[in-house]
Amino acid sequence: MMIMEKMATREGYGKALAKLGAEYPDIVVLDADLAKSTKSYEFCKHYPERFFNMGIAEQNLMGTAAGLAASGKIVFASTFAIFATGRAFEQIRNSIAYPNLNVKIAASHAGLTVGGDGATHQAIVDISIMRSLPNMTVIAPADGIEAEKAVMAAVQYEGPVYIRLGRSAVPVIYGEEHEFKIGKASQLRDGQDVTIFACGIMVKESLQAAEELAGEGISVRVINMATIKPLDEEAIIRAAKETGAIVTAEEHSIIGGLGSAVAEVLVENAPVPLVRVGVKDTFGESGEPDELLEKYGLTVKEIKEAVYKVIKKK
Repeated sequence: MMIMEKMATREGYGKALAKLGAEYPDIVVLDADLAKSTKSYEFCKHYPERFFNMGIAEQNLMGTAAGLAASGKIVFASTFAIFATGRAFEQIRNSIAYPNLNVKIAASHAGLTVGGDGATHQAIVDISIMRSLPNMTVIAPADGIEAEKAVMAAVQYEGPVYIRLGRSAVPVIYGEEHEFKIGKASQLRDGQDVTIFACGIMVKESLQAAEELAGEGISVRVINMATIKPLDEEAIIRAAKETGAIVTAEEHSIIGGLGSAVAEVLVENAPVPLVRVGVKDTFGESGEPDELLEKYGLTVKEIKEAVYKVIKKK
């Protein structure tokens, strides 16, 4: 598998919206005065009559999205992840998730890689918040191609969806032929000694770690768990039984995110050793994305160390 060009997952979101606008006349896009940053502006350029800038008023953004969805529209509500899941949580819970409305929350600038904006803008508990909501589907694409495919899948899915998007350009893992299915994991590499379940930018890091570990005689299976909810429990149980050890990797707190979700499945169905790679119950800080990932232990090095540790527990 060759990793070549780079593209931010938010770019994939913008591309998908521009394509879908013509096919789905009921799509309406809302943004909170961040359209050029979230890339919802790509839709605005082509379909200005179906685009609404709600201003810096995220709670109103979600409430309006709910109203439009209740009237039969397919609504994409875009803002930064920290504002979507934090400031507008009550509106998402009571006005979107509770009535099970057809609103797609496309939240960009998630994780530590928002960089210099610092801890106040780094959404590292958003997966935890969103996956705890009944009726909410949660997706964290690995690259720009998968983000585009995930948006297209979300349009055809009836109900609330949270799509987690990033600011920084990341290596493209998939080709245009990639078939994304909500609730289905994507195995990128087979292995017999340990399985790594990763999402978002950590998929690429996991693939690199697996490649390096192969040179040391350790066979690592790498699975992209782009859908955090509903989780592909079958893939987790099968990996646990076949490899006997699991590592999770995410650009998110290890509390409540992918690692917690996988742990819940393992303990109830196929208990095996598990080590979680992610942010360790702390806030981030301002810095360059690569510096932050290194400081908070979200690199190839930490993934390899997690593999060494979990294999010893087998």
